[in-house]
Amino acid sequence: MDFDSTIPIGEPDLMRASAFQRYLDGVVRESGDSPGATRLSSLNPSLLQDLMRFENADRQTELLEVLAASVRHSRPLAIHLQWGARVAPLTVFPAERLAHCPLPIPELLAERLSELQVMFVEPATLRPPGDRDAELVGDAALYFPLGLLAWELAMRGSREALLPEISGVAAYRVSPGLSLQDLNLNGALRTAVQRLQRETTNLRDMSSWPGFDRARATRLLNALYLQAGLIVSRTHPAAINESWFGISR
Repeated sequence: MDFDSTIPIGEPDLMRASAFQRYLDGVVRESGDSPGATRLSSLNPSLLQDLMRFENADRQTELLEVLAASVRHSRPLAIHLQWGARVAPLTVFPAERLAHCPLPIPELLAERLSELQVMFVEPATLRPPGDRDAELVGDAALYFPLGLLAWELAMRGSREALLPEISGVAAYRVSPGLSLQDLNLNGALRTAVQRLQRETTNLRDMSSWPGFDRARATRLLNALYLQAGLIVSRTHPAAINESWFGISR
């Protein structure tokens, strides 16, 4: 495919979103698959099944869902994101806890993360720093911590529901050794994390903490889960108390 660039000289050379969408539409017509299946079809079967849960809900997969699936399955992925009129490839390396994007991380995180749209997901071709196939390793300056991206997406992205792996009747606690020093964590968020390191609670109670409501509590739990620091209990008394008021979603 020959995609025309719309980027001025000196800027990252990104494709037109319209050209990339025409390509995807053509693949759908030729394959006869649904747009969702085509967008994800080259993935490992277990990872594909994981993400198709969301496609079955008749909506487009969210970036946070793809990121969470990559982390759960420990598989590097290339995620093609619509960023305004362009397409930016984001590559995530869960084992190395790194990500790569041709957009510098401050520029990417300065965007409205809720507006980033997943256009296509495929196994990563790019390799992390230090890989023996040096020709496939990107510019070192464009790699950044995966934890930072996951945190910002959870707190500022489009998803306001708990990820499936931590939803339902549950109580939550944060691992005492979890380090969040490199993240944007202050005020009520810092206080909440410190409290979660001392006690186990459910979503309903957490939603009533100072500076919190249900949406913010949900976002924080998703963010902590993606930092591999959330302990989820289905049998703790706090989880049982939550079930009296209906299952958390």
